[in-house]
Amino acid sequence: MHVSATPLPDVYLIEPDVHEDERGYFYESFNQREFARAVGLPCDDAGFVQDNHTRSRRGVLRGLHYQVRQPQGKLVRAVSGEIFDVAVDIRSKSPTYGKWFGTRLSAANRRQLWLPPGFAHGFLVLSDAAEVLYKCTEYYAPAHEAGIRWDDPGIGIAWPLTGPPVLSAKDRNAPQLSVAEAFT
Repeated sequence: MHVSATPLPDVYLIEPDVHEDERGYFYESFNQREFARAVGLPCDDAGFVQDNHTRSRRGVLRGLHYQVRQPQGKLVRAVSGEIFDVAVDIRSKSPTYGKWFGTRLSAANRRQLWLPPGFAHGFLVLSDAAEVLYKCTEYYAPAHEAGIRWDDPGIGIAWPLTGPPVLSAKDRNAPQLSVAEAFT
C-alpha cells in the first residue's frame, strides 16, 4: 500500500497494491496491521466497528457530516463510479481549522481516503451513479450527529459542480462552521 500525506494533518490518501492479470485483479482493501503502521496508529486503535454502504446518482452531494460526541474516523472508497471526496478540519484548536482537502475516489483508481475523528466529511457524485463504502471507528450516534453547510464561504470548497447539487433537507439547512456545534 502507498500512503500519501495531504495538506491536512492526519488525513491520508491510500493507494493499494493491485495485482492484475488477464483474469482480473486482487488487492487488500484493508489490512489492520499495515493500516496502523501507515497512519501511525497502534493496531488496537485502528479498530473499525461499522461499515456503511451508500449508492447515489450523479449530482448528489452528501455532507458535510460529523459527530460531536463519539466522533468517527472514516476510511472511504468508491467501489463503483466516481466521487469527489472532502475532509474539513473542524478541530477548534488545530492550526488547519476550517481548511479542506478534496480528491477524486473511483472504482478505477481504487484510492481510499482516511479521515480521523475531528474532520467533517462529504462527497459529490461525479459519475452517473456511485457506490461508496466507508469503515467507521465509532458507531453512528444520531443524537450526536452534526453538519456544516456544503457551500460555507468561510471554508470555500471548490466542488467540481456542473449544476446545482442534489441535497437532503438536512444538508441544505446545515449551519456554517462558524455557528455549527463545536468539535473540541
